Amino acid sequence: MATADDRIRELTAPMLRKKLYVVLSMAKGGPDAVKANLIAHLEYMIELEKRGVLFASGPFAEADGTNRGNGMTILRVASAEEARGIAAGDPFVVNGVRTFEVREWTLMEGSLGVRVNFSDRSLELD
Repeated sequence: MATADDRIRELTAPMLRKKLYVVLSMAKGGPDAVKANLIAHLEYMIELEKRGVLFASGPFAEADGTNRGNGMTILRVASAEEARGIAAGDPFVVNGVRTFEVREWTLMEGSLGVRVNFSDRSLELD
């Protein structure tokens, strides 16, 4: 009879096990400070995306929809040190609008849906 450990090994064996790094960003400045640095922050993030380093990024919202300036970024990099360097270069951090912490995260399960429509060259993500 299989043990719980055996079953866990069986269930997790085919999983992705992709190591990524999560940057949790915490607001220090108010909405005016965020707005003043938002263009530079967005340009920085778009450049990371174009380089293939940025997996996902965006702000957190409270249950009522309020955004307090906190966010999360997931990076495809080789080490926590590299992730910290990228986070430290974010204009929000450089200009004292946010602080951050880095955590290693292993992507195990989930899905991504993509639909490509050739007729109008559109792409839909689900």
